[in-house]
Amino acid sequence: MRIEPARPEHRPELEALEAVCFSDDPWPEDLMGRLLDRFTVAVDGDGTVLGYLVLSSVLDEGSVDNVAVAPLCRRKGVADALVEDAIRRAREKNLAFLTLEVRASNDPALRLYEKHGFVPVGRRRGYYEKPREDAILMTLVL
Repeated sequence: MRIEPARPEHRPELEALEAVCFSDDPWPEDLMGRLLDRFTVAVDGDGTVLGYLVLSSVLDEGSVDNVAVAPLCRRKGVADALVEDAIRRAREKNLAFLTLEVRASNDPALRLYEKHGFVPVGRRRGYYEKPREDAILMTLVL
């Protein structure tokens, strides 16, 4: 597995992965196309997309906007590698911190982010829809 910036040829796989992982509320395809430069992908030896992470920044503030891993590739270190790479890139950009939101019930994701030093700093009530659920706001100070 390798981590690399997303390229236009990855877009169909990214859109398909988004539809599988976020079937209740996927990002629109045109939005994914406009933000493609923020996507980092994990690909296997054949170039198949296993997962992706979207990292945005404004001034010295970073945000992990989305993380998705193909269902058959979960619990194999894909998300771990993507998050580790995002932290490395954030440090290279001299960002002060990274923030993200995660469903309150998503224990595997909460554990992953805590493993990488993110700490819960707040709760956004009713943030997610389909189903309605709170988001835990997490921050990593760099």
